[in-house]
Amino acid sequence: QVQLVESGGGWVQAGGSLRLSCAASGTISRYTMGWFRQAPGKEREFVAAISWSRGSTNYANSVKGRFTISRDNAKNIVYVQMNNLKSEDTAVYYCAATLSYLVSSNSGNYNYWGQGTQVTVSS
Repeated sequence: QVQLVESGGGWVQAGGSLRLSCAASGTISRYTMGWFRQAPGKEREFVAAISWSRGSTNYANSVKGRFTISRDNAKNIVYVQMNNLKSEDTAVYYCAATLSYLVSSNSGNYNYWGQGTQVTVSS
């Protein structure tokens, strides 16, 4: 079992950048890791995911080309670099983990979740 803690959220102007981090209490080297987000009044949606070996990544179309997911298995940390942020990126961002080898965009496939970090993009 792992515990996940997100950090790095905050307020940024449109066009700016943020890097979110997700620190795990246990080893995540065999977990597929994902980022999801939830805006007020909307359902949680997939952002990005990365396989345990870093060989495979998956991105939502809305963030493709702007966000980059990465991981450091030695430090048990997962990152998402967010560039060219838009007002529609405003949401609470959640880190998630699954032992499934699939780099899934389905939140139901993830077993462990962090508490979330708020990202606010001002236009």
